[in-house]
Amino acid sequence: MLHLKLETDPRWVTIVESNLEEILTDHAWCEQKAATNAITIITLNSEKEDLVTELLELAKEELEHFQMVHNIIKARGYTLGRERKDHYVNQLYKFMNKGGNRVQSMVDRLLFSAMIEARSCERFKLLSERIKDKELSKFYYDLMVSEAGHYTTFITFARQYGQDVDVDQRWKELVEFEGELIKSYGKNESIHG
Repeated sequence: MLHLKLETDPRWVTIVESNLEEILTDHAWCEQKAATNAITIITLNSEKEDLVTELLELAKEELEHFQMVHNIIKARGYTLGRERKDHYVNQLYKFMNKGGNRVQSMVDRLLFSAMIEARSCERFKLLSERIKDKELSKFYYDLMVSEAGHYTTFITFARQYGQDVDVDQRWKELVEFEGELIKSYGKNESIHG
């Protein structure tokens, strides 16, 4: 379903388990950034009522995920650390077409968002299957299902509003780009790292 070129090496979970406080802090900030991204898309495309309605719900859900992760952090006696840079997302952002027309820019932003959700979904699936912590295993399973829905939302809107753009070709290019990019990641205790 996700059409990712390269799956995460399962040994990444061992890295994650070595520092749960770090992965949870990184994850919390990923959820905050996902909510901010949805709001940015709304701001740039406010005339599209169905997109606004759907992404408002998505942004609220991402903030709820942020709160859920924060609650786990507090319950475990950890501290929500400072915001982390997401180098993966920053590299992925460079792929986006920033010089095209509004429709091309919107489609690229939606596909960029879909890719982040797809990779997060794939990582959450791996965590749900392999992490030894039963609470986190269940938590990441539930989030995997949610991220899959977000991926579908972004892809669907890209296709709906990208009639003048070859959305499938652009997605294929992004999948190829991400497939090369992800080879440099999976080596530290962060959601995309």
